[in-house]
Amino acid sequence: MGSSRELAIGPVAVVSLLLSAMVSKLVDPSLDSAGYTRLVLTVTFFTGLFQAIFGLFRLGFLIDFLSHAAIVGFMGGAAIVIGLQQLKGLLGLDHFTTNTDVVSVLAAVAKGLSHKEWYPMNFAIGGSFLLFILATRFLGKKHRKFFWFPAMAPLFSVIISTVIVYLTRADRHGVKIVKHFKGGLNPISIHQLNFGGEFIGETAKIGLICALIALTEAIAVGRSFAAMKGYHLDGNKEMVAMGFMNVVGSFTSCYTATGSFSRTAVNYSAGCETVVSNIVMAVTVLITLLLFTKLMYFTPLAILASIILSALPGLIDVHEAYNIWKVDKLDFLVCIAAFFGVLFGSVEIGLLLAVGISLGKIIVRSIKPSIEEVGRLPETDIFCNIQQYPQLATKPPPPILPIRVNSAAICFANANFITQRIVSFLSQRISAMEEELPSSSPLDVDNGRRRRIIAMLILDITCVMDVDMSGLHAMEELHKDLKSRGVQLVVANPRWEVMTKMKAAKVVDKIGPEWFFVSVADAVDFASLTLKFNNSC
Repeated sequence: MGSSRELAIGPVAVVSLLLSAMVSKLVDPSLDSAGYTRLVLTVTFFTGLFQAIFGLFRLGFLIDFLSHAAIVGFMGGAAIVIGLQQLKGLLGLDHFTTNTDVVSVLAAVAKGLSHKEWYPMNFAIGGSFLLFILATRFLGKKHRKFFWFPAMAPLFSVIISTVIVYLTRADRHGVKIVKHFKGGLNPISIHQLNFGGEFIGETAKIGLICALIALTEAIAVGRSFAAMKGYHLDGNKEMVAMGFMNVVGSFTSCYTATGSFSRTAVNYSAGCETVVSNIVMAVTVLITLLLFTKLMYFTPLAILASIILSALPGLIDVHEAYNIWKVDKLDFLVCIAAFFGVLFGSVEIGLLLAVGISLGKIIVRSIKPSIEEVGRLPETDIFCNIQQYPQLATKPPPPILPIRVNSAAICFANANFITQRIVSFLSQRISAMEEELPSSSPLDVDNGRRRRIIAMLILDITCVMDVDMSGLHAMEELHKDLKSRGVQLVVANPRWEVMTKMKAAKVVDKIGPEWFFVSVADAVDFASLTLKFNNSC
């Protein structure tokens, strides 16, 4: 149902972390494994339901609230938390915390080490194979023809470590092993979905968070490879596909799956052209469940921890965080908030902080838009910011002041701020020009009174897409204020939506239809001719 040809579907580290971290707070899996399983399946159902709804109602824009900076920070914090939680398997600890913040995890590790509850053989096995996996990954990056080597390294590690533990019977000497787990076909699990328990609200919330994170990762990965192949990825189709997949998965004992970057990269490198590659992967997993589960009895937990740890460096992108710092300090604040929120709080706190600060940044920029003076490029009708192009400022300044409002809307939230900034800008400009002109200049005197230094203010509202009643009243008040100062308001390039509302509110009639122009150049030319005519008269 999706539009991506390369996207490889399956469990991913971040979503697995979300499920483990948040569901464990509701039900401890070591005390009630059946209840824990029911909640995980229910969360998977809600995840798929939300994803399908997002796609069917074309709500893909919701994912954009998780900005790039927020995802970088979230991934980094989640990677560290995941890594610290793997210390339980790597050290062979029997008791561990279910909390996900770094303080609780480190305290649990310190407690286990101080009470000598850990087993060095687990660390030796996990550490050695971790180095092996990282070495193969380095080799794969250096020599592209060996791309398959790092992809196969985790499988080799599982097989070799399992054989070693079986031959040496290391499980009798403190090495923690997987032991028996149920193989065969996934049983139907519709009857395990729990929609009436005490945790239904929390379950739905976890499902929503997982839906957003899973979609963000899948669509980002899919778009990356679609761009490489030169085709367009339909985000809404991907949402519908992911949603139905996870809903059906919750009916068949599966937990939340999404697009994996590492698997997709291997898929792409192997030459896949269609989604049939996912069928091949599914069949391979099915055969393993049917035939090979008994062979995994002696698989050490430390090797599973080392495989997860080997995937974490790719989630911590220090270079990208540095680039965010160089480009936008507020974006970096979002990144850091997500990072520390996940690290010292929880996944929910990290995401809420990141989204909250991102929305706050948007609100601040929308209610306090910039006002800039513009000047004409020589021999063109193009007007640009004179702070960016100082050579456009004319000396001496003419009695016409063209300024631009950089806001998508003039509304209740920013209307007063915009008008105050315009009036303040005008006053500052007049004061500066008065200081430059000599008081005895004949050009500065008109029948014993100082000539109006600024006669016309041209308001370029090219960027303004909409205006509400507060904005219309503000425009009317601005016109009155400027008129009392002897300055004519001229409006340039209003959008048809804005012009329609200004006509309906009689603002056009109050300012004067003759003072509305389709471009700043036309407004400046007409104003210049008008002033010359008035002066000659």
